[in-house]
Amino acid sequence: MRFARTRPTRGSERGQSLVEFALVFTPLMLLLLAIVQFGFIFNTYVTVTNAAREAARTATIHLYDGSLSKSQNDLARNEAIRASLLASMNLLSKATPQFTSSSTWSQSGLTFTTGDVVVTYELPAGVTDTDARTGQRVTVHTTYHQDLVIPLIANLLPQDAGGRLALGAEVTMVIN
Repeated sequence: MRFARTRPTRGSERGQSLVEFALVFTPLMLLLLAIVQFGFIFNTYVTVTNAAREAARTATIHLYDGSLSKSQNDLARNEAIRASLLASMNLLSKATPQFTSSSTWSQSGLTFTTGDVVVTYELPAGVTDTDARTGQRVTVHTTYHQDLVIPLIANLLPQDAGGRLALGAEVTMVIN
């Protein structure tokens, strides 16, 4: 007995390839979007870290003015830090809600804060306290709030109250 084989028609195969394409395309597109989002995050992280490093370096080489008081010199140094930080942020948004910074500094001990910029002075053991702060450590801490543009990826990452990813950088250097 012989059985006749029937060949499937070409039209029925087209539907199968469409289903296979949909099954492969969806995870591939998610992977591509995740790569793009993490590229944005990495770029922001590197830029904020470099800006904090440049601001701390500016703090270490700031020239002390003997005609001003210690608090006036601290304010001048802090303003130089803030200006250097903002200049080094390149194409990142320097406005609220991504980054908050004003010209008004609040002080708590040796810590000065203006929005997302925190400057802390530390007197190490064995170093004499002078108005010029020579030999003291200065720490510049900054936080940038990165927008997450891919909603599915954003659900997987920690977010601040505004729905953004908070990226921080902290650099400590010794004042010359």
